[in-house]
Amino acid sequence: MSTMTSAAVDAAAFPGVALRRNLSTAALVEAAIRRGEGELAANGALVCDTGDRRGRSPGDKFLEDTPGIHDDIDWGKVNQPITPENFDRVEAAARAWLSGQDELFRFDGFAGADPNHRLKVSVVAAEAWHALFAKTLFINAFADGEGAEAPFASDWTILNAGGLQLEDPESVGLKSSIGIVQSLERRMVIIVGTRYAGEIKKSIFYAMNHDLPARGVFPMHCSANVAHDDPTNVALFFGLSGTGKTTLSADPERDLIGDDEHGWSDDGVFNIEGGCYAKCIKLSKEGEPEIWDAIRFGSVLENVVMDPRTRVPDYDSSAKTENTRVTYPVEFISNARIPSVGGHPRNVVFLTADAFGVLPPVSRLTPEQAMYYFVNGYTSKLAGTEAGVTEPQPNFSPCFGGPFLPRSPMVYAGMLADRIRTHGAKVWLLNTGWTGGPYGVGERFKLAWTRTFVRRILDGSLDAVEVRTHPIFGLEMPVAVEGVPDEVLDPIRTWPDAAAYERQATELAKRFRANESRFELSDEVRAGGPRV
Repeated sequence: MSTMTSAAVDAAAFPGVALRRNLSTAALVEAAIRRGEGELAANGALVCDTGDRRGRSPGDKFLEDTPGIHDDIDWGKVNQPITPENFDRVEAAARAWLSGQDELFRFDGFAGADPNHRLKVSVVAAEAWHALFAKTLFINAFADGEGAEAPFASDWTILNAGGLQLEDPESVGLKSSIGIVQSLERRMVIIVGTRYAGEIKKSIFYAMNHDLPARGVFPMHCSANVAHDDPTNVALFFGLSGTGKTTLSADPERDLIGDDEHGWSDDGVFNIEGGCYAKCIKLSKEGEPEIWDAIRFGSVLENVVMDPRTRVPDYDSSAKTENTRVTYPVEFISNARIPSVGGHPRNVVFLTADAFGVLPPVSRLTPEQAMYYFVNGYTSKLAGTEAGVTEPQPNFSPCFGGPFLPRSPMVYAGMLADRIRTHGAKVWLLNTGWTGGPYGVGERFKLAWTRTFVRRILDGSLDAVEVRTHPIFGLEMPVAVEGVPDEVLDPIRTWPDAAAYERQATELAKRFRANESRFELSDEVRAGGPRV
C-alpha cells in the first residue's frame, strides 16, 4: 500500500485558502466562536451543534474496492464498495469545495499510544471545531500550538467537507448527499454531507481494524483500565455505544487506559486514541464524577442544550438528541494512565444492553461461550447513536463493533480466543440493560449494582462463588453478590409473570440461533449458545 504524504494536504493543495495548521486549543476555540460554530458554556466547554445529522451514518459508509484489498474485506451491508472512479469524483468534489473556503484547519497527530503500532493522521476540515475534536481525540504530534511549519508525512488523511451537499450523489455511487468514503490503498477518508464529528474518529478506527491484524495486533472496540497498585490487573470492557464502556472504565479506584478503542499486542494493550468520547445524556456529578470533572475548557459538547442566560448545560434534555456527547483529552481524567498502555488483561467483560430484559446481570463465560457471545455481539442500539434510532432496538453486532470491521468477524474472534488462551484471561457477560420486563415495561439495571459487579469481578470475589445455571442460555449466574439483592441475579425472579419471562427468553434464544448461522463456528462454540 502507498503512504500518503503531507503534500496531499499542504497549502499547495488548496491555493488561495488560509490553511491553519496545529493551532492551540485556545486558538481553535476562539476561531470556532468567531465563525459561529459554537459557544462557551459556563464550565468552559465549547458547545457545538452537528446540524441535521446527530449520529453516525453507517448506511452511507463506502470502501474503495480495488484488487489489492478486495479479498481481505467482508463485503456486505457494513462494507459497501465504491469504484475507484467514483472515489475520484467524490474526492474531486470535496477538494473543490474545500478550496472555496476562506480558511481551513489542519490537525496532525497519531492513532496508537504504542509507538510500535501507531499511525500518523492528518485531518483537514472547514470548521475549527472539527479540528479541535481531532485534537482532543487523537494523540497530538506537537505541543499545544506548535507544528505549524513542521513537516509531517501522514499515513492517513481525512478531508472533512461535511458542509458539502452533493447535488447528484447517485452519479458518484452514493445513496444520499451523505458520504463517508474510505480507501485502504490511498489511505484517505472523504467526508461529505454530515457534520457529525464521530465520523472522523471511527474512520481511523476502521483503518486500524484493517491494518493491525496484519501486524499481529488485535484491534478492539473496548475500554480499558488497570489497578492503581497492580499493573497486572488490567481489565477490558467490550460493548457498543451506550452500554457502559466509558462509564465503567472511568473508575476512581483504577487508572484509565482508554474509553473506546484499543490494540492488544504481544506486549499488552494500548489505547488507539488520545481522548474520550462519552455520552452525557442524564450525566450527573454524583453518578459519573470523573466525566463531569473532565468537562472544562478544551472539551467539546455536542448537541447539548444550554441555558442561553446562565450558559449551564442541561444534560437531562434530549430536545436535540439522546446521543448528546462530550469529547475531552484522556488526561482530563485525573487518574488516567499516561502513556495509555497496560499489560495483558486479567479480565475481559462483554457489555450488553438487553432490551428483551431476559439476560442475567452478570455471568462468567466458558471459553466456548466467550467465542459465541463475542462473535454474535448481542446488545441493543440505543436512541440517537445512529440516524433513525429513536428507542432501543435488539441488535447483533459482530465482535461488539460490526460497523467498524473491514475483515471477517472470525478474524477478530480468532485473535481474541488466542489471547484469552495464551494469557489466561477470564471472560464475563455483564447486562447493563433491562430487567423485570422488556424495554418500556421493565427497568434498567441500577448503575450502582453494575459497578458492584465490576468491582467484584476485578478483585476476584466472583471467581469461586456458588452459581446456578440459566435453563435456556446456559449461563452461570452467581447465587449471591454482596451489595446486590439476590433476586436481581436471576432475571426470572424480577418478572411478575414467570411464563411471560420464559416466552421472552425463548424468543431471544431463537434470535441468537438464527444469527449464528452467519458464522463458521465449531460444534464446541455452537454448544456455548442457548438451549433451544
